[in-house]
Amino acid sequence: MSAEQDMAACRAAIRTGSLSFHAASKLLPARVRDPALVLYAFCRVADDAVDEGADPVAAVLSLQDRLDRAYAGQPREAPIDRAFARLIEAHDLPRALPDALLEGLAWDADGRRFDTLSDVRAYSARVAAVVGVMMCVLMGVRDRDRLARACDLGLAMQLTNIARDVGEDARLGRIYLPLDWFAEAGIDPQDFLASPAPRAEIRAMTARLLREADRLYQRAEPGMAALPLSCRPGIFAARHIYGGIGTVIRGNGCDSVTQRAVTGTKRKLGWLALAGLQAGASMVLPRMATLYARPCPEVAYLVEAAAVDAPQMPRSDALIDMLARLREDDLRRRNAYGALDRRSA
Repeated sequence: MSAEQDMAACRAAIRTGSLSFHAASKLLPARVRDPALVLYAFCRVADDAVDEGADPVAAVLSLQDRLDRAYAGQPREAPIDRAFARLIEAHDLPRALPDALLEGLAWDADGRRFDTLSDVRAYSARVAAVVGVMMCVLMGVRDRDRLARACDLGLAMQLTNIARDVGEDARLGRIYLPLDWFAEAGIDPQDFLASPAPRAEIRAMTARLLREADRLYQRAEPGMAALPLSCRPGIFAARHIYGGIGTVIRGNGCDSVTQRAVTGTKRKLGWLALAGLQAGASMVLPRMATLYARPCPEVAYLVEAAAVDAPQMPRSDALIDMLARLREDDLRRRNAYGALDRRSA
């Protein structure tokens, strides 16, 4: 298949799998929009395989193989993989960045829960902030200050996603809210999973998470205003579309258990217009001092991995150990299934 056919497959994957990004991407210049669609398609397919597939561990191990092959210049014979391999070569994408995504998805496959808000941010760094950093690489932005603000935006978006999906996650046996918040509220997380309900305490946790997201959106805005001018409208649009999800959640009384926040086309068009105005205003407004704020501790390693003068970082020992353990668990499980099949035969 041609590169254009592979690109068409990436567009289709985003059009059906990530409506918010698909809307925001329309405001990006073509030189960034097409590789961004490839990046989001690759991340979306990987995330869906872990979240929705029958075998999350196998999906993580498959993603490791896909990354190995893409970085070796021998991608799997699949449109998104071929397009991603071209992206790696064209933009010199540091391997440590998709490895961070791999680690976050491995945490999902492992059923990890998070004791503190810092732990939630560490997870969000891997599954969302890293995407913001990779977007910066596609734009040619490799200085630490703007990379740090891109991480703030990614963290804010992921916290918004978690706030939106409290009930949906609970019905799948998952909790992403900090466990120490449950302890403070006197709620046993297992009781909530057994019978998800929009109790006042759960709604208060959701509101608390949205306040943290708002703080991070505000920290991120000076970085958006310092991006290449042609890229600003699309990134401001993503910020407002995701931030708007939080507004809808609040309008629902922070009940994300029995209601799902939905943003319609009319609202999205309004946010796209607002993004254009904000991008225009950023041309004349002075840069804010918060552009130079230090990155959150949980994302600092991503900033260092993508910085223009960063050395090639080896795969982390923690990721190597986790992948080895998942591989052993997968092999043990397959052997057990094989023994059962032989006995039944």
